[in-house]
Amino acid sequence: MTYCIGMRLERGLVFMADTRTSAGVDNFAVSKKMFSWQVNGERAITIMTAGNLATTQSLISLLEERSVSESERNPSILREPTMFQVARLVGATLREVIEDSSPTGQTSADHFGASILLGGQIKGGKPTIFMIYPEGNFIEITADTPFFQIGETKYGKPILVRAYDPKMDFADAIKLLLVSFDSTVKSNLSVGLPFDLQVYENESFETGRTKRICEDDEVYRTISTGWGNALRDAFQLLPSYKL
Repeated sequence: MTYCIGMRLERGLVFMADTRTSAGVDNFAVSKKMFSWQVNGERAITIMTAGNLATTQSLISLLEERSVSESERNPSILREPTMFQVARLVGATLREVIEDSSPTGQTSADHFGASILLGGQIKGGKPTIFMIYPEGNFIEITADTPFFQIGETKYGKPILVRAYDPKMDFADAIKLLLVSFDSTVKSNLSVGLPFDLQVYENESFETGRTKRICEDDEVYRTISTGWGNALRDAFQLLPSYKL
């Protein structure tokens, strides 16, 4: 399984993805699920993947291959004029991969399926994030839905809903995402460290600051322990319910 989050703030975008892949309870591996492209001063694009690993790797390989040189960028995510058009291209490419992988076409999408988070900014447009489904259709982030999750979403969502603030700075947003990821890791063995993190600042048109957060990261360990202690303390402060 997988856990990925794409979040939009007033200052920009924040992306985080785990790296665990599994083929059973005793067979774990690490695989990158976050990929980025940029054209300096013109566009920055980030993709995170969840689902069938063969499907997602084929998708990324196709997008990379079609973006290698100027003469071969047709179609390419480095030539599309808007993020909306990039989302359409990624959705069509995902559908192409699934249809090629399945002997019965799109009817086997469940077996070969994948979900994608696509985010970034192209000059002249606003920073945005799309969630792309296996069928190739997609939805865009809004003020009412300021973050998207794919993969194992249910354990980490409550803290996002309660604590998200579009005005928060990047440091607090990363802290919020780490709490969400930590809650998921403690609840599901198919999600695990290390986490890949990326921050995109509005109008920078660069993929921005990136980091791989490992188990020995001191800040992550402090957040993990502190959040657990804070929950226990808060529980004790709540009134008991007596019949």
